[in-house]
Amino acid sequence: MKRKSYQLKAGSVKNIQLVESELPDPSAGEITIQVKSIGFNFADIFAIWGLYGATPEGVFIPGLEYAGIVAKVGGGVTNVKVGDKIMGVTRFGAYTTHLNIDSRYVIPLPEDWRFEEGAAYLVQVLTAYYGLLYLGDLKKGSNVLVHSAAGGVGIWANRIAKKYDAFTIGSIGNDSKIDFCKKEGYDRVIVRSDRFANDLKKNLEEKELNIIMECIGGKIFQEGFEILATQGRAIVYGAARYASVGNRPNYFKLLYQFLTRPKIDPQKLPEMNKSLMGFNLIWLYERAELMHELLGDLEKLDLGKPHVGHTFPFEKIKDAIHLFQSGKTIGKVVLTISG
Repeated sequence: MKRKSYQLKAGSVKNIQLVESELPDPSAGEITIQVKSIGFNFADIFAIWGLYGATPEGVFIPGLEYAGIVAKVGGGVTNVKVGDKIMGVTRFGAYTTHLNIDSRYVIPLPEDWRFEEGAAYLVQVLTAYYGLLYLGDLKKGSNVLVHSAAGGVGIWANRIAKKYDAFTIGSIGNDSKIDFCKKEGYDRVIVRSDRFANDLKKNLEEKELNIIMECIGGKIFQEGFEILATQGRAIVYGAARYASVGNRPNYFKLLYQFLTRPKIDPQKLPEMNKSLMGFNLIWLYERAELMHELLGDLEKLDLGKPHVGHTFPFEKIKDAIHLFQSGKTIGKVVLTISG
């Protein structure tokens, strides 16, 4: 089977090339997917730049999630059949028209979902759920701060927290996203600025801050962690401050940000009586059984459909990347493949 894939050696968006190759038949336990939509994640951008620890050596195909149709089935596969509409995750390799994947890593696409919505679900909802419930120990009535509140993880984090009657505060980069966050049900919305600490305290209205879903870093992280209540938990799953618009990273800016990053002394954590935890969804990819357990829990919560804010045709991948880098997006950015 012929396929077209975006490949590169990490370092610059300019390195991305569309390459045609032969895809072998699926091995035992694998299936071949005709990809119809591809979801963007910040991990994709950092991998393209070579700043992501899990980035493969040499030339690779980026991309962590997709939706499509089962085109072929390998030996021993019983959970799906040819023609099934599915959504799935992969440890890189999703920026392609066809891929082979272990059948354990796909789940059925809900009947009333579009492929674009399927490609906007798994990575971010699993990040939000695992972060809040397994690491954040979310309880009924918790008070939760969610950064990048209008992004994919932020939207899911708020919906999940609301199922637990949490009081949620969303932080955003600019005021154009305020109305969207209010419609999503956030109790309070903060535009991040030099006044962030004061704004956070004001919006808490003397409530304790129990959980932070942290993906910004820098001063915003530091101020949030200082306000975090006793036995509160900060869950770090990204560092958006290192992102910028362009084909290559701004290495001088990155160096400055790295050298001036906040530093938490672990020996002082017992005195603070707070927790700082981090995780990477790649870790969860190695535990397929846990992934399906989490997805079963999520299905029971009935969180609604993903919000796809921006779609681009497969051929416009660089335009999509540059918009995604800009911080002006709401919800998920998705590539679509026609035919």
